[in-house]
Amino acid sequence: MFAAAPLTGGVLLTGPLLSPIVLGAFAVFLIGYLYYSRRVAGPYELDDHRETPAQKVNDGVDFVPTPWPVLLAQHFAAISAAGPVVGPILAGTGFGWGPALIWIVVGAVLVGAVHDFSTLVASVRHRACSIPEVVRQHVGSGAFWILMTFIWLSLMYVLVAFVDVTASQFLVTSIPGSSANGGSVATSSILYLVLAVLMGFCTEKLKMKFGLATAIFVPLLFASVWVGQYIPLPLGFGLGIPDGRVWAALILVYCAVASVLPMWALLQPRGYLGGLFLYVILIAGVLGMIVGGFHVEAPAFIGLSNAQGLPLFPFLFVTIACGACSGFHGLVASGTTSKQVACESHMRHVGYGAMILEGVIAVTALATIMIVAKAPGDPTVAFAGGLAQFFGALGIDPGFGAAFGMLAFATFVFDTIDVATRMGRYLLDELLGFAGKRRVLGTVLTLALPALYLVFVPEAHDDAGKPIPAWRVIWTVFGASNQLLAALSLTAIVAWLAAEGRSYRYLLLPTGFMLVMTAWALGAMAMPALSFLGGGGPMTIKIINGFVAAGLLILGVVFLALVIRSRTSKQHATVTTA
Repeated sequence: MFAAAPLTGGVLLTGPLLSPIVLGAFAVFLIGYLYYSRRVAGPYELDDHRETPAQKVNDGVDFVPTPWPVLLAQHFAAISAAGPVVGPILAGTGFGWGPALIWIVVGAVLVGAVHDFSTLVASVRHRACSIPEVVRQHVGSGAFWILMTFIWLSLMYVLVAFVDVTASQFLVTSIPGSSANGGSVATSSILYLVLAVLMGFCTEKLKMKFGLATAIFVPLLFASVWVGQYIPLPLGFGLGIPDGRVWAALILVYCAVASVLPMWALLQPRGYLGGLFLYVILIAGVLGMIVGGFHVEAPAFIGLSNAQGLPLFPFLFVTIACGACSGFHGLVASGTTSKQVACESHMRHVGYGAMILEGVIAVTALATIMIVAKAPGDPTVAFAGGLAQFFGALGIDPGFGAAFGMLAFATFVFDTIDVATRMGRYLLDELLGFAGKRRVLGTVLTLALPALYLVFVPEAHDDAGKPIPAWRVIWTVFGASNQLLAALSLTAIVAWLAAEGRSYRYLLLPTGFMLVMTAWALGAMAMPALSFLGGGGPMTIKIINGFVAAGLLILGVVFLALVIRSRTSKQHATVTTA
């Protein structure tokens, strides 16, 4: 069944069917959702009779009780950005699909979903406050400021990476097997956002029934893919500046507007439509994988290091990033989702369930490069090309399949960057007391650094003088900071549960593992900066990333020290009092 074939730098296993591999992964996901999530939920004692912040405040702007299927779609769309697509593809092509698949499945069930669910519960139980506010209550103001700084830096990386990858996608000149290009995707993306605004207006102001709105706008969303292929936006602007920077600026303007609009005007209908669209794409892609009779052509294992010389441990984990665990998900859970939870029992479906669905995305993305011996260099093109083949197995025209894949990727990202901007505004609201018209100031401050980096900072170049996309420059640091944020958030939740005398045993494994792996990765990335300080030499992007990695690592260590000191002092006070 497995016939070895030569491949430079690895062993290629040809012959195994794709379907049993992915079905096995999905079975583990299902078991995790049905059974393990209940065990994790036990210590939290979820109670539908306990009033949630959405029920208590219900201001119609940020606090809005939402049915859990709608909230799940919105939350799923918000957390499913470029990470679960780009990360698995980069890891699969760098280390082989075998290690990548194992970590996606195990990580999503035991680490990522536990983190997402726990941060959602912690926020709801603390009046829908952010995780830093939970830290202030149970650890102290010093740890609060450290975590706020860390989150702020993490949000900047999220916005830079995902805005840039979207801008780059809109400039793709061709999609294999399709007449569409980046301009087609841009048209479809704009139509998608317009449809979301119209749906929000119809349901909120015209009081259109939700079922009728769904029946009208979901078909229109799929029609936008067809329209985009025939009315593509021009790939160039002719302004004398890089077109990617123009797109980045336009996307940031969108983020600014989306950040201050009421939830019903854009975020909720956009998340709902995007979630349904992603459901359909996933279902079609998974069915195509199963019935298409595809064989695995890519190497299961390439080596203990990738082409850039990064070792499997710990860089496999921070490269896959959101596909298995993401601190950004905790920011979404405690930033927007917790303000819309109608009943406590819904949190298991939304928090744990959405991460399981993201794991399905990650496996699907990985599968798109498993069926080819050599994947395209651009992860978005590889994803679209693979989905086109899966759709083709269902009799869907591969050209439309590729266009659907590209719009799905754009949907992932749009549904994240506007939420990330809104969360940045929430953090400043909470930190500086912004309210009313000053929310606009919070939005401007949130987008200032990403705008500076994406629009004004000179492009990076490789040794051959070829420009390097900003998202590629920062991806590894982004992944490490993102997963360390998850570990720090879990540490804060452990402190909260310990203070209330609740069990936190299900958090010990994910917390400890992510602390070790991310600290290891950040320490390795910081080494070039230390060498630069010792011997000088030219300042390069690698060295700049090294300094950022060192700063993030120091913040993480200080935070952990403050948590340990807080718990030790409280335990000592309890013993003394007794």
